[in-house]
Amino acid sequence: MTDLSLHAATEDRPAPDEASLRDFWQLLKPRLMSLSVFTALVGMLVAPGGVHPFIGATSILWIAVGAGASGALNMWFDADIDRVMKRTRNRPIPSGRVAPSSALALGLFLAIVSVVMLDLTANWVAAAWLAFTIFFYVVIYSMWLKRTTSWNTVIGGLAGAFPPMIGWAAVTGNTPIEAWLMVGLIFMWTPPHFWALALFVKTDYHAARIPMLTVTHGRAETRRQAWFWSLGLAVVSLLASLSSIGGPMTLAVAFVLNGVFLKRAWDMRHRTDPDCEADGHAVERGLFKWSLVYLFAHFAVFVAEAALGPYGGW
Repeated sequence: MTDLSLHAATEDRPAPDEASLRDFWQLLKPRLMSLSVFTALVGMLVAPGGVHPFIGATSILWIAVGAGASGALNMWFDADIDRVMKRTRNRPIPSGRVAPSSALALGLFLAIVSVVMLDLTANWVAAAWLAFTIFFYVVIYSMWLKRTTSWNTVIGGLAGAFPPMIGWAAVTGNTPIEAWLMVGLIFMWTPPHFWALALFVKTDYHAARIPMLTVTHGRAETRRQAWFWSLGLAVVSLLASLSSIGGPMTLAVAFVLNGVFLKRAWDMRHRTDPDCEADGHAVERGLFKWSLVYLFAHFAVFVAEAALGPYGGW
């Protein structure tokens, strides 16, 4: 049975009466939503010209709703594999608390509302990119790449990289090179971030037959690829730091962030499976945690540089 036929055969079990608002909130993947909101807000704050606070706040709201719609549609489609993996089997659909049909209806409704309202609130450019992002995450990543190729994390990472550009477009109505550099930063960050995670949850991906790099090419190749992508990340980081959204402070912070990231990725590259088993994947877990600090700090310093006005930037 193929992955898609496995999905089609998934029983659409009715949700019990005790399904709560919290269950529906979890469908929206609030952690991923918060990352999208944060990076979109940064894109909005560093874009030139500024925006009225009400327009900015409502634009962020609809970007958040769009991200939540993507999460609900992803959980609807992935319910079959979520039941298999230990870390996801208690999600609202596989646990039976929410029916798949309810998640599908919620996701479609929120997707349409978010795009239409962002168009009315900001402009059609931002709305078009939000619509494309939802489509890319749900159709290109969830329905196609995730189950068919080890490139799922690489190409699929674009879906999570677009929010800062959407935020920028909501202010200016265009998407210049600076916005694309923020997209590139998240795009290059995503593979080593998720491969570090995959290295210590490999059995889950095996059980669900998801072709993560750890499954298709092994852990050694995953560590090697994570190192090369970390090098690429450092290059994009420095380019962004030297652009109009960067400045001396951003460049200094980028050197520190990339120095630690590269050191941890280098250490991980030279690990063996016995090393990992002996210390409980400490290095892999360390790189994964640092990657979260890395992204937050990098985007935060973009805002700090912009806030300095004439005293910041190049």
